[in-house]
Amino acid sequence: MIQHERVQSAMAREIREIPLTTERLLAEHDLVATVADRIRHANPRVVVISGRGSSANAGTFLRYLFETRAGLLVSTSAPSVVTTYRRSIDMRDAVFIVISQSGRSPDLVTGARSARKSGALTIAIVNDVTSPVALACELTLPVGAGPECAVAATKSVVLSMVISGQLVASLTSDDALSEKIKQLPQRFAHALTCDWSAWSGSFAAARAAFVIGRGFGLGPAREIALKIAETMRLPALSYSAAEVRHGPLAAASAETPLLVLRQNDGSSAMVDALIADLRVGKLNVFSVGDPAGTLPWIENDDPICDAITMLLPAYAAIEQAARDCGFDPDNPPNLTKITETL
Repeated sequence: MIQHERVQSAMAREIREIPLTTERLLAEHDLVATVADRIRHANPRVVVISGRGSSANAGTFLRYLFETRAGLLVSTSAPSVVTTYRRSIDMRDAVFIVISQSGRSPDLVTGARSARKSGALTIAIVNDVTSPVALACELTLPVGAGPECAVAATKSVVLSMVISGQLVASLTSDDALSEKIKQLPQRFAHALTCDWSAWSGSFAAARAAFVIGRGFGLGPAREIALKIAETMRLPALSYSAAEVRHGPLAAASAETPLLVLRQNDGSSAMVDALIADLRVGKLNVFSVGDPAGTLPWIENDDPICDAITMLLPAYAAIEQAARDCGFDPDNPPNLTKITETL
């Protein structure tokens, strides 16, 4: 188990709060069912997802849920179409979902207002239910993360993915997925006993890092890469396991840590083949979830839930590595807790 011998950072404390806050979130299932009913009644032809940073990574995860489980086409919103180019878009028969921790970025607020005015059913997945984004949308799904003090968000990101799973499970009447989601607090607690410092310890000698995933694992892979960049001040690149062979691997060297996330689903054979090829190439590969995984894991269960769960040991390892390097994980340079763009 990862040991924290010095004064605990806010980031570390917030990571450790994830199992309990998830348990609280799962108790509020009636609101999720109500929103799922509204989506079902709207009978949308497309879902549009809006978010920045970590929230965009949660949106990538939600995209795979909607497309694979609900069979709904998903598009990623480009806020500048509305804010910079001042163009409205026909949103009839669409569901517009904005994901935001603070709910205060003007471009997300403007995009939500425009989508609602243009005919979309608008839904906010937010931590602050009194925020402008929440007020701009017709429906709100609070993640209930509570206060987050560290600039690098962790609780709110995981909970955004959890409530996304709840929403799609309710929308599709997927009782099996609902049951797996109910087990997440315990799975999260167990995952926090997994020590991934063998991977994060390689950051100090690296000039960059790669994080690779596919399908349900792509959003979490992007999120882990973002946390490396934020907290370790190390350029981190995230790619689909299918995309990384199309050029990016040329930038990897023997010192480049490559973390590969693998969940047990239709993507597993392809990801296993990639891991094998990377090892043949003598690259610095760290894998989790595969039969020959090099990082501790709690064993595979549900691929959707496992993809979320892998965030926790990654977060903990990154936070510890930052402190080992003398960095303050709560206050990375050039960043603020609430980012406002237009």
